[in-house]
Amino acid sequence: MSDTPESRLAAFGLELPTPATPVANYVTWVRTGSLIVISGQLPLRDGKLLATGKLGAAVSLEVGTEAARYCFINVMAQLKAAVGDLSKVTRVVRLGGFIACTPEFTAHAGVMNGASDLAVAAFGDVGRHTRSTVGVPSLPLDAPVEVEGMFEVA
Repeated sequence: MSDTPESRLAAFGLELPTPATPVANYVTWVRTGSLIVISGQLPLRDGKLLATGKLGAAVSLEVGTEAARYCFINVMAQLKAAVGDLSKVTRVVRLGGFIACTPEFTAHAGVMNGASDLAVAAFGDVGRHTRSTVGVPSLPLDAPVEVEGMFEVA
């Protein structure tokens, strides 16, 4: 088996789902030049939210981190739909994470590592990226995490 982002995911027992369709007036990705921007993705697994609620309340750090991981799996599914082959990614430029949390919650970075760690595992050194992680009072469908991304492609 060749060493590709998808083969690396398969080694972890992961495969990309069918990309989710937009739930409002937006598109899931836009390409401009060599950059592809992926709209925020929720932590869907088998078409259902992995969890609902807020970090610092009903959602544990572990579940939030796993939710961020699933968000990134869904980001990659959108990316594959955009470019056809994840091997065309030459750089994961930026990830943005939104963490639904209580005002007292401060472990945003640890939650977002679920997405960031998977980016590096799937893409190797080109998966190292910049990022922002922001706590918010709520997210669509009461999701605990949402992740967006920007990628450079060949």
